[in-house]
Amino acid sequence: MIFSTAATKAANLSTTHRLQVHRLQVFRLQVFRLQVFRLQVFRLQVFQVALVLGIASIGWLVPSAEGADRPNIVFILADDQGFGDVSALNPESKIPTPNIDRIASEGMIFGDGHTSSSVCTPTRYSILTGRYHWRTRLQKGVLGGFSPPLISKGRTTVASFLRDQGYHTACIGKWHLGWSWPLKGGGYADDGGDFSGKFKDGWNVDYEADIQNGPNDVGFDYFFGISASLDMPPYVFVRNRRPTQAATVEKAFHRKGPAGADFEAVDVLPTLTAETVGQIKSHAGDDTPFFIYFPLNAPHTPIVPTKEWQGKSKINTYADFTMQVDWTVGQVLDALDEAGVADNTLVIFTTDNGCSPQANIPELEAAGHDQNYIFRGHKADIFDGGHRVPFLARWPGKVKPGTRTEQLVGQLDLLATAAEIVGAALPKNAGEDSVSFLPVLLGEAKEPIRTSIVSQSIGGQFAIRDGNWKLCVCPGSGGWSDPRPGRANLTKLPPMQLYDLANDPGEENNLFAKDPQRVEKMLGMLRENIEKGRSTPGESLANDVEVVMVKPIPGTPKQGK
Repeated sequence: MIFSTAATKAANLSTTHRLQVHRLQVFRLQVFRLQVFRLQVFRLQVFQVALVLGIASIGWLVPSAEGADRPNIVFILADDQGFGDVSALNPESKIPTPNIDRIASEGMIFGDGHTSSSVCTPTRYSILTGRYHWRTRLQKGVLGGFSPPLISKGRTTVASFLRDQGYHTACIGKWHLGWSWPLKGGGYADDGGDFSGKFKDGWNVDYEADIQNGPNDVGFDYFFGISASLDMPPYVFVRNRRPTQAATVEKAFHRKGPAGADFEAVDVLPTLTAETVGQIKSHAGDDTPFFIYFPLNAPHTPIVPTKEWQGKSKINTYADFTMQVDWTVGQVLDALDEAGVADNTLVIFTTDNGCSPQANIPELEAAGHDQNYIFRGHKADIFDGGHRVPFLARWPGKVKPGTRTEQLVGQLDLLATAAEIVGAALPKNAGEDSVSFLPVLLGEAKEPIRTSIVSQSIGGQFAIRDGNWKLCVCPGSGGWSDPRPGRANLTKLPPMQLYDLANDPGEENNLFAKDPQRVEKMLGMLRENIEKGRSTPGESLANDVEVVMVKPIPGTPKQGK
């Protein structure tokens, strides 16, 4: 009985104690909730004060996702303009480029920026997809104006990715990635890559029917421009899915083909410029950020500066046209200023490959102008003059003005950079060769963002970088300069070329025979890039076609992969 009474008292005491503890916990929870409530009230009051004072943002008031930077992005891509054709990059340039230089002085120069190819179409594919073009059917050369699309359905592009993040997306200019032109009898045009002017189905295109598998199908809300290079028919402007005028006459801006009666080559650059300025002004007041991809038609052939620019350079028409390109850049910068959005806009200026021989390089050199600066070769070549290009970025408040970096960077890095800017992850099967250069832009990179990049010539010959070392997996230029495939006897040359760019940026001293171990290492790197279907970390992916790493040397038996 005594035991029972003691046990009962202990049980009652234990229950009382647990109740007291529970009440204390409830009290503490109520105090905590009250503190949270007071903090929320305080944040609301500060936010109201901020609104009154016109403060743009106070980061800790809102979740990080809502306060993330979402700048406008304008990507300007000139066509066939060399590294040395920008005076901010070439101190001895004879072509003034004050507006492009303004981007450099107010932003950053990338001294080691590269295209994935030394010609048009492949560069454009890599920019928009963050994937090397040679993973597709396009193993060499470029597409024509009536070619089917190169970007496959469902492929993530910079435009589709940013549109999913709430951006308005526009492409204004030279597309040159193929699309599906509807034919009058059904089906779609396919020039088979023959852009010589011999393709006759251009007259069977239904120019009043919707174009399929074009810019509007790969992420762009708006498109205005031309189907391919300005020397490739058809010569018509296209707005979204329809030509603005049917091709009813034949014209030739180097190659003959169907054209709109009112279409003139000289009008293209100023028309594209006006469209881009209009896009900036019409969307500057929106809450929606915008991405404008602006691939120019110039200074590519036909080299047709407008009357006010003819003779301005006192060198030749190419130099005149390059000055007009600089004017176009100035119009874009002025539009951003006038719209009040320059401070929240990342502007990138670059070019699709080096200067073309069509610029009359001997004439430029006679005037003391080196179109590709100290770099060997030009458009089409595997040498750096073919694919090391102007690469400048301005982002006020983010990129320190007047800076320069020698970080290795590629245009195909745009997709990963955009993803990091908006704080969103790319799909696992997208941007497989894209590396973000945002840390470089912000001055936060403590180490190289990439140590390797792959480039390709017009003939499909490969080159790969390993730090400052460059291996060209071919003899000769792989393009149009000497030693030129098909013209020079390349069998008398070493089968590959190894250059130390740190000491030999002009690629004059071939070290292939002196460093076989480095050659083997770099060949292994290239082979791995090809076989894994990607060059960034992640699961292996499939290339669209078989990729031949070492191309046959003209006039010799086929070599192995």
